[in-house]
Amino acid sequence: MSDTDATRPGTGERASVTLGKYLASIRNDRGLSLRTVEEKTKKQVSNAYLSQIENDKIQQPSPNILLVLADLYEINFESLMEMAGYISHSSKRGQAERHGRVATFAEHTLTPDEEIELMQYLTFMRNRKR
Repeated sequence: MSDTDATRPGTGERASVTLGKYLASIRNDRGLSLRTVEEKTKKQVSNAYLSQIENDKIQQPSPNILLVLADLYEINFESLMEMAGYISHSSKRGQAERHGRVATFAEHTLTPDEEIELMQYLTFMRNRKR
């Protein structure tokens, strides 16, 4: 299961978080509007273009756009490149490397209480699978 896969509650189906959904969640977490992103990027990323990315109409924006967004949102550029399909990690990577990957919510600004609740939920999910 990749960092962007999740199980839909009650269905057992895998739901993939797209690049667009991920970028929208980060933008919202940062409290930025589409127009604010356009302003802060000095129009390198127009609000219309970002809207198309976030709505998955554009699934592979240019690396230059991803770099600008990674810098603005203060997130990992390589992760965005992977989500956009420009780079891939080997499915044969080792257990240690898999555990070293960034968790889905690591880029979000979480309160200490939210971090505790996420850890409790993770514990619950792991215990449920046993």
